[in-house]
Amino acid sequence: MAYAVDVHRVSKVYRLGGIGTHTLAEDLHRWWARFRAIGHSDTRFQGNTRQGSGQHWALDDISFVVREGEVLGIVGRNGAGKSTLLKILSQVTAPTSGRVIMRGRVASLLEVGTGFHPDLTGRENVFLNSAILGMTNAEIRKNFDAIVAFSECENFIDTPVKRYSSGMYVRLAFAVAAHLDPEILIVDEVLAVGDAQFQRKCLGKMRDVSKSGRTVLFVSHSMSAVAALCTRAVFLKAGRLHAEGNTQGIIAAYQEDMLTAQTGPTPQSLDRLPRTGSGKARFRALRIGALDVNGRGAKAISVGSDLVIETEIECLTDFAPANVAIIIHDPTGYRLIDVNTALRGEFLELHTGEGAIVKFLIRDLRLKPGSYVVSLYLGRSNIEEIDHIVAARTLEVVHDAKAQHSEQFPGVYCCEFTHSIERSPSLTPFLADEVRVE
Repeated sequence: MAYAVDVHRVSKVYRLGGIGTHTLAEDLHRWWARFRAIGHSDTRFQGNTRQGSGQHWALDDISFVVREGEVLGIVGRNGAGKSTLLKILSQVTAPTSGRVIMRGRVASLLEVGTGFHPDLTGRENVFLNSAILGMTNAEIRKNFDAIVAFSECENFIDTPVKRYSSGMYVRLAFAVAAHLDPEILIVDEVLAVGDAQFQRKCLGKMRDVSKSGRTVLFVSHSMSAVAALCTRAVFLKAGRLHAEGNTQGIIAAYQEDMLTAQTGPTPQSLDRLPRTGSGKARFRALRIGALDVNGRGAKAISVGSDLVIETEIECLTDFAPANVAIIIHDPTGYRLIDVNTALRGEFLELHTGEGAIVKFLIRDLRLKPGSYVVSLYLGRSNIEEIDHIVAARTLEVVHDAKAQHSEQFPGVYCCEFTHSIERSPSLTPFLADEVRVE
């Protein structure tokens, strides 16, 4: 079977804090690479790398091939280089070195709604956005009714989109992109839009596309979507190709890597993080883990698992009984979970030189798959803030198809949790390797 996409030793380097490249020759070379990308469907890029300070390697020597009709999933944590790779494949940017060969017409869906104009009506934006995404005028007229029906915006199609709700805007934008008909389709996280019902509709549409024989490159943090759509997957880590193979094997490797990054063999130190408070005591370390339905350590933090968070506290100066809180919020700062010892009528009191471990067990985690932020608080409400670390750690929640859990994901909810406090006259034992999440 012929190859639709051939990525050979592709690297992309960004100069931090700089504009342009070091030399006129490099600028001309990059211009020529972009020109060749526009002028040929069989595109090859060549370039040079330059080692030195102030550089960020978004991609580092990536090589893989995609066969015609194959659906390839691309997974990895934030910052792994997934979006940079898709931009290179979409010819939005050129690689610093290496070559990319694309055989066939390419359509990219990198950001839903790109090309929409707020003052134009929905009808006008369908024609405009479809043209931007590569449809001919005949294809747009042929697909127009299907696009509008899919978006469920029939009654508002002649209304300027600036008057649309965010949900209507997203539905219409995805409907346009979902009706593209290229040989190669590049998709970046489009299934994270809209409400739960529309996400299921989008997933069904993408499944239809994947069964139509078209070559698809699909990036998503939803492992259930990757498992449902993709026949093969690659795992990017820190700009490198960490693994490639069958979808289930790559998903397992990705989830295990995420848990290892979050927990590690020992608690992660918090000493260098910015914080506020009186400083009478300090959060020293944090460990995050998960338990499966049988109460055993899980390989990943998934929807419906029991989340274990334990933090180590060191007392520098005697303090009065205080509340210990764990707050989980989304990347925008919206608070979703707030569990604290005061809810159970218990407070922490330590003397100079003493330490303690406070462990929280949050049962049946009901957060959508995605990235969240964990913050820590020690203090007395409206009286004294002793130590407060905002965004102490990131928390990656994945979907576990085997787990039985509720399909409802509320915003703020009163979760079931337990906690325990272990005090010690010395903090040393709690920072040793023997500490383990049960």
